[in-house]
Amino acid sequence: MQKLFSRLLLICLFLHLPVIAKVDIQKSNLFPRVKMETSMGDVIIELNRRKAPITVDNFLTYAVNGEYNNTIFHRVVPAFVVQGGGYDKNFNEKEKGEGIFNESGNGLTNDYMTIAMARMSDPHSAVRQFFFNMADNKNLNPGRDWGYTVFGYVESGQDVLEKIAAVKTDFNETLNATDVPVEPVLLKSVTLLPRP
Repeated sequence: MQKLFSRLLLICLFLHLPVIAKVDIQKSNLFPRVKMETSMGDVIIELNRRKAPITVDNFLTYAVNGEYNNTIFHRVVPAFVVQGGGYDKNFNEKEKGEGIFNESGNGLTNDYMTIAMARMSDPHSAVRQFFFNMADNKNLNPGRDWGYTVFGYVESGQDVLEKIAAVKTDFNETLNATDVPVEPVLLKSVTLLPRP
């Protein structure tokens, strides 16, 4: 019986190897780049694995697995943030993993056109939601308390993010939140770009 169980376990592991092998997040690339295709245009982001390795690996795992595809930007505050990655267009929360270690003390700051991880009050509660800084948000940097981890910057598509930041927002009953776009702004896909 034990031999049969061992064989079945090996077969299951063997069958899952191709799936695991397909997930390539360019672990040796210190500055991977992603393309976000939105309903308002494309944005190219350079990530900084040197300064935020845990955060970049987490983000890219969601991206490569297609977890950000067909989500929405659910929080838009002009001259502050454009936030997304957590909900589909029907405001259903996407599946999420465990919180990751907060790398906000990495030297990267919440400056205009950087990307950072959203979180709850627990400093290590960032999971999958991210936001773009639409201003120099010094109050989001670490000080006496933990800050919000910056892990990249917008290389191109700043105009697209400015257009998103200007959409009409209102209170949304489903999310019980203000600053939700009246017309959904879709994040169609996030693609890890080939190495240069």
